[in-house]
Amino acid sequence: MEPPVPSQKPASRLIIICGLPGAGKTTLARSLEKRLSAIRLNPDDWMTALSINLWQEAVRARIEALQWALAQRLLETGNIVIIEWGTWSRSERHALWAGARALGAAVELHTATAPLEELWLRIEQRRAEDPRITRDQLVEWEHLFEPPSEEELSLYDRPLIEDVP
Repeated sequence: MEPPVPSQKPASRLIIICGLPGAGKTTLARSLEKRLSAIRLNPDDWMTALSINLWQEAVRARIEALQWALAQRLLETGNIVIIEWGTWSRSERHALWAGARALGAAVELHTATAPLEELWLRIEQRRAEDPRITRDQLVEWEHLFEPPSEEELSLYDRPLIEDVP
């Protein structure tokens, strides 16, 4: 005999982590993952595990698409999912927000920030990327990054846990 189907769908939640390299996204995401028993999706982790160069943008895009498909299924089944992609643009964050909302999930946005000099120091110390990020790239990316506005932040749910790693 099969167990009864729950009459109430469990609460699902998408947590979006945005920020530039070196801002502390992974530290924050790992802390939330552990504290909330969440599932964290990060393309760098998958690419590294598969020995794929982190700079292969076409592969990264396919992995992010696969991760988003997985995230949606996890949200449908009542899980907490953390997307740790950087999500530099408002349009990218909005697409994730809209997709999760369409599934009835709550959505949080966490922004990891640090001054450019601190970002550069952290990147230099961790030496994680191969080839390494250059200072010129970081300066360019800082100009491309769209920090969330107060208007954008008002769309998101209150975080279950504040940003304290």
